[in-house]
Amino acid sequence: MPRHKFADRKITGMQTFYDRFILPVMDLILPRTCIVCGKRLYTFEEHICTRCLADLPLTYGWSLSRNPMAEKFNGLIQRTACHDMQQASRLPAHIPYSHAAALFFFNSEAQYRKIPYSIKYHGDISSGLFFGAMLGKKIACSPALEGIDMIIPVPLYWSRRWERGYNQAEVIARGIAGAIGSTVRTDILYRRHHTETQTRLDTEEKSRNVKDAFGIRKKFPAGTGHILLVDDVFTTGATLHACWQAVRETARDISISVAALAMVSN
Repeated sequence: MPRHKFADRKITGMQTFYDRFILPVMDLILPRTCIVCGKRLYTFEEHICTRCLADLPLTYGWSLSRNPMAEKFNGLIQRTACHDMQQASRLPAHIPYSHAAALFFFNSEAQYRKIPYSIKYHGDISSGLFFGAMLGKKIACSPALEGIDMIIPVPLYWSRRWERGYNQAEVIARGIAGAIGSTVRTDILYRRHHTETQTRLDTEEKSRNVKDAFGIRKKFPAGTGHILLVDDVFTTGATLHACWQAVRETARDISISVAALAMVSN
């Protein structure tokens, strides 16, 4: 038998031993709880209990080439194109439709808000990777989102990232990348300056807050045809749209799709 099969068998055996013996003991000492309801998790459950997982309000946007998130995002693009047309007194260049997908819906009163909040504010990186991978598996089955060459998370300003210690959008992006077999690039798109938090701003204020906030540090590799911009939560789409504009100004021939872990429902 080839050597790598022995290695695979050894890894599988170690994982089985961990699942059967080590994990139950660890759960007795430091019980894991559901990120949504707080109920103690069974050994076979990860981050979220079976009941909350079954009730997770999925958007199913990945199964539709045109969905509410995509329509909202492309509405922002169309508004920008019309403004540019008025300023330049000419027709804008053709802009490809941007596809979009989010894993689940949530609002400020729903228990499921705890998922992005825990990832963003409490350093729950393992949950970010877990739910990012869950979204990635959905994207992997989407014809509209196939052929993604690279994934670019919405960047934090350097001081905010240093203070927090990580970028929650990057964590989610890495979960997606592992599921679809793509790569995460954090060296191309950057945030030019510190911006006010978006949570307490209205739609117009959010757009003004992130206007010209992002820039491109280096050229895209030759052959790049489709990129995926990733954020943690899609509310108005202003932040992702500002990133889209920065990419569009530099690479007009690249298709740009967007994804987020959660989409705020009205």
